[in-house]
Amino acid sequence: MHLDPFMPQMVSIIFIVLALGFILKLFHQPHVIAYLIVGIVIGPWGLSLITDTDTIARLGAAGVVFLLFFVGMETDPKKLVENWKLAIFGTLFQIILSVTFVWILGLFFHWGIERVILIGFVISLSSTAIVIKLLQDSNTLDSKVGQGALAILLAQDLAIIPMLIIIGLYQTDVVENAHVGRQVIGSIAAAALLAFIIIKKEVHIPLAKWLKHDHELQLFAGLGICFGLSMLTAWFELSTALGAFLGGMLIGAAKETQWVHHNLNSLKVLFVALFFISVGMMLDLDFLMANWLQVVSLVIAALLINTFINAGILKMSDFSWKESIYTGALLSQIGEFSFVLAAVGKQSNIINGYGYQLAICVIALSLLISPLWLTSCKKMINYKA
Repeated sequence: MHLDPFMPQMVSIIFIVLALGFILKLFHQPHVIAYLIVGIVIGPWGLSLITDTDTIARLGAAGVVFLLFFVGMETDPKKLVENWKLAIFGTLFQIILSVTFVWILGLFFHWGIERVILIGFVISLSSTAIVIKLLQDSNTLDSKVGQGALAILLAQDLAIIPMLIIIGLYQTDVVENAHVGRQVIGSIAAAALLAFIIIKKEVHIPLAKWLKHDHELQLFAGLGICFGLSMLTAWFELSTALGAFLGGMLIGAAKETQWVHHNLNSLKVLFVALFFISVGMMLDLDFLMANWLQVVSLVIAALLINTFINAGILKMSDFSWKESIYTGALLSQIGEFSFVLAAVGKQSNIINGYGYQLAICVIALSLLISPLWLTSCKKMINYKA
């Protein structure tokens, strides 16, 4: 038998993850940093062990779906409802402040209003995958800080819809009614399902009693609920992560979380790792080295701006200063959905190829150093979770 050419690559990736994981564990750093570094090392601008970045990115997208599915199972609907003011008004205020800051910056560089709006939108979104992984690793997802951050992240996931519509206006000058109508109907349906879960409190899943002792069918039932609702929200042109989150809440309301956790947790770990590896693979090291000063300056500016904007908004709620600054640092990185906004901006000719590569490097690098930034802020303010 001939050796599959992918086998040495796969074995190399596994051992690189293990080696970096052990090293970073000695420094009390989360595994997510190891995954991001592995992506850089094995990617097309590293050792080129993997050059098919599109396939890895598709597999990694499933990791975000799994992550939000598990978060949905662990979320208390009552706490989510309690934070609705922070989620809606806080997110709206944050986006407005981000665009305003970029507009002031754009006055010096003579940027057009379309570029100001695009960059403001890009830096206003935080990474759902990074934040939730950090909260889970520190066992603080269920805390006041964790639930506040989760509420803001979900509101940001919904905010991507009007953002894409606004940016799309600069490409076609017309927003297709069919797309807008589908998104509006999908948003109403998602809100109705969420309201049903909250009001009903306990939901009965059909055929659940037949699955209790059949572990193989449990696996496929869990996958069906997770990806079925994700596909449904994607059809309505909403975030797949939103559908996964609702699916997780449905499982949680049905009190079926034990067997779902048992059967899907290993898959979640694998695909979440692939997501962060795919982000690391997107970092163009040649471009980064050639433009390192500009990239690093923009990353530091984005982290500082997002930290203090979010901290100010949270302080206006019932958060203490330490909680506000810590949560602000937690939400400081630029999120994965910003890759989508940057791509749409390039297609709309709002930014050129150089601007697009610059955006990709800034987003990816902000994700990479986000855990280190959070640790530094935590030590500076002497915050104890």
